[in-house]
Amino acid sequence: MKLQRYLRAIATEFGRLFFCVGLCCALAVAMTAAFTQDTLSTAPVDPQIVAALRQISAQRIQSSIEKLVSFQNRSTLSAQDPAAIASGHGVGAAREWIKSEFERYARDCGGCLEIRTDSFTQTPADRIPNPTEITNVYAVLKGSDPESVKRSVLVSGHYDSRNSDNLNVTDLAPGANDDASGTAVSLECARVLNQLKFPATIIFLTVAGEEQGLNGSSHFAKMAKSAGWDIEAVLNNDIVGGDRSPQQDTSVVRVFSEGVPIAATDAELHQIRNLGAENDSASRQLARYISEIGRTYDTSVKPVLTFRLDRFLRGGDHISFNEQGYAAVRFTEFREDYNHQHQNQRTENGIEFGDLLKFVNFDYVAGVTRLNAATLAALAAAPAPPAKVHLLTTKLENDSTLTWEPSPGDRVASYEVLWRATTSPDWEHVRAVGNVTRTTLPISKDNVIFAVRAVDNQGHRSLAVTPLPER
Repeated sequence: MKLQRYLRAIATEFGRLFFCVGLCCALAVAMTAAFTQDTLSTAPVDPQIVAALRQISAQRIQSSIEKLVSFQNRSTLSAQDPAAIASGHGVGAAREWIKSEFERYARDCGGCLEIRTDSFTQTPADRIPNPTEITNVYAVLKGSDPESVKRSVLVSGHYDSRNSDNLNVTDLAPGANDDASGTAVSLECARVLNQLKFPATIIFLTVAGEEQGLNGSSHFAKMAKSAGWDIEAVLNNDIVGGDRSPQQDTSVVRVFSEGVPIAATDAELHQIRNLGAENDSASRQLARYISEIGRTYDTSVKPVLTFRLDRFLRGGDHISFNEQGYAAVRFTEFREDYNHQHQNQRTENGIEFGDLLKFVNFDYVAGVTRLNAATLAALAAAPAPPAKVHLLTTKLENDSTLTWEPSPGDRVASYEVLWRATTSPDWEHVRAVGNVTRTTLPISKDNVIFAVRAVDNQGHRSLAVTPLPER
């Protein structure tokens, strides 16, 4: 009898155990199914953007880079007097040619582009021995929507070059990859996108003074900030020539983005630490947006998100915009060949030095251009991001309630809530919540990172905005 009671007790416990295991499995399946329904998907493809990407030409990009190389030495310190410009030598001649290209595009589209220059005299500094005039050249494609026209997205490359000696303004400094390639991206984006109309404004920028210390971009970013320009995104292209080395990976381009914002105040830094938000700056959200664009459109070159401000011992013009609080990222080829950057042309021990035209892969630059153009177009077509996004933290609970202010204008069809595990680099789940400004999800705020974005009727998505806690 004792043995029978013992066996019955064991059977009962096993039954309870199997019931619990089954219940847990069922719950896990249910949760998995729920999350599967919210799995992140790519945005609808915009036929207008697809058509524009088809117009991007590796041959035109090659012509632009060849022309920039033909100016021989585009050092910011090189000649820019009328005689040098007339002879086609120096940074002044390069500047005037870029301006003429933008003007040609403007004529072709019936005056849709506004061509501007941003000139200033840079006082002597570490790499600038004498007062030097620096000129940024840019074209503006104004938005068509009265409410969105003040919003802008920007693409940039620097047109100055250098050789081994920063003060050497006479020997050849072709700068084919660094950074005629990035300048060509900005020019080609202007050429193909000016045929279209977007609600928001697109700025196609080329800057000088990069090799001397980001002087041109710093002046422009400060000017924009002082004037109150609402620049949502800055795409800086620097060394995107896909250097023709055997180790190069021409299928990808690195996208560098700052984590903790350079411009953060002490109070903001304290909040970032408390929230564990080191991976959720506006620049990092821009990088994730580019990643989604790479999954949505056939650009041939795909983004690789690189979660740091820039490469070791180097810097780029996106940093100037970061310093002013703008979301800005840098595109750079996957593997650089330093023998082909900042070098006098020469051959030593069988190694060819110099930033020469023959090392540039023009098809690769075209792929990078498509990725830039698709990002610019998608952002300019999308509604503005929601404002004042908050996560309610008034009490201890496992549900999460988010609130936000609606995007300006009447172009929003719905809002979407994104979330990911705190250890995940990119968004994993999304849920459409309708055209509302408040929603509650049965997900613990302690376990995930949330964000909210706006969506229009065509499926164009704004940048994602992570919430701040509200008590």
